[in-house]
Amino acid sequence: MKVLIDIKENKVDFVMELLNSLSFVKAKTISPQKAQLIEEIKEAVENLNLVKHGKLKARKAKDLVNEL
Repeated sequence: MKVLIDIKENKVDFVMELLNSLSFVKAKTISPQKAQLIEEIKEAVENLNLVKHGKLKARKAKDLVNEL
């Protein structure tokens, strides 16, 4: 299982040392850009699921292209 967590900058070393001391955990840092991308993809999937269940209205692809 993978988990994405936000850590205060001044606590990163402590938390990483703690995580790396656990034999069943593999921890690595990712760039802020990658973290943002992951969050945006997660939000897109959540929105897609809402559309799929009829709780959010989808936009036409043509409208999206015209907006660009």
